Amino acid sequence: MTKLIILGTAGQVPDLDHENTHMALVDDEGVVLIDCPGTPIVRLTQAGIPFDSVNDLIITHFHPDHVSGVPLLLMNMWLLGRRDALRIYGLHHCLERLEDMMGFYHWDNWPNFFPVAFHRLPESERILVLEKENFVIYSSPVRHLIPTIGLRIEAVKGGRTIVYSCDTEPCPPVVRLARGADILIHEASGAIVGHSSASQAGAIAREAGVDQLLLIHYQTGKNQSVALVKQAQETFAGEVAVAQDLMEIDL
Repeated sequence: MTKLIILGTAGQVPDLDHENTHMALVDDEGVVLIDCPGTPIVRLTQAGIPFDSVNDLIITHFHPDHVSGVPLLLMNMWLLGRRDALRIYGLHHCLERLEDMMGFYHWDNWPNFFPVAFHRLPESERILVLEKENFVIYSSPVRHLIPTIGLRIEAVKGGRTIVYSCDTEPCPPVVRLARGADILIHEASGAIVGHSSASQAGAIAREAGVDQLLLIHYQTGKNQSVALVKQAQETFAGEVAVAQDLMEIDL
């Protein structure tokens, strides 16, 4: 069965119980990692995901809380003897900077380094990112401080549709991306430039006609989950929950 594992839920500042926001889509064909902060090999192990099963990496945008773990991911894969290619997907703005970052580590001089294939996505709505036997992933640009994409994951045979807003202000492309989805995973950093509050996330969920709203990329703290749910319920009458680290969602 295909499942989405939430590897982290925190906004920009993680704590002992919340890693920065990222997730993994797991099925028999391998693992698609969505963003890559922190120390990937440790988090994947905690989630019960074999490190060598990651074949695809989607980077939503080039901010430290979404890309800081990429050098460690690549170095650890190399040191553990990986030979299979890793495919990395993202906007040109992101992948160009990712290649520059790896250049500072002189990765072109790492002996017997495995192939890395970069797939640059157009900054347009409903772009096909990946098509697997059990699911399809589409991307659309959202409204953040730098070029950023949200993702729509659709099960091929009778399963769920899950949409991830990524970091964004409320905007029409997010509504269109989430239209009719079973679950909208929407950020709730607050009503600041480039981000959304839980109440604004609820309004997006209502307009998109989704069944369930799952809040993510939030500021951690005591009783924060209760407050976030209450705020979202002001604008959305459907089911609302707050994502937790290492939770699993069947697709």
